Amino acid sequence: MNRFLLKELLINEGVSPFGDWFDGLDTTAAVKVTVALTRLEQGNLSRVRWFRGLGEVRIDWGAGLRIYFARDGDDILLLLGGGTKHRQQQDIDLSLARLAHYRKLKQSRS
Repeated sequence: MNRFLLKELLINEGVSPFGDWFDGLDTTAAVKVTVALTRLEQGNLSRVRWFRGLGEVRIDWGAGLRIYFARDGDDILLLLGGGTKHRQQQDIDLSLARLAHYRKLKQSRS
């Protein structure tokens, strides 16, 4: 099983959309998200749903937590954001836009 390095996407002078979302979680939700992130780091992608280059982990607790990320090469998972079932489509659209912007910037730098 491949291990991954998790990195947070930084926008607007170092702001992390994932970090901002995570910082707003209550303690129990933060622990559940941390467990899910640890599983991702360890290479356990069995609970990931992939679509359009975006990975989504669903945590069936409370409002239905979601973590959005993308692969960046073979060893990096780029954390794009998080949310709940209630805002799922908005969070997906925002994460896809962030991913497209990131890839465009990365391509222009190479």
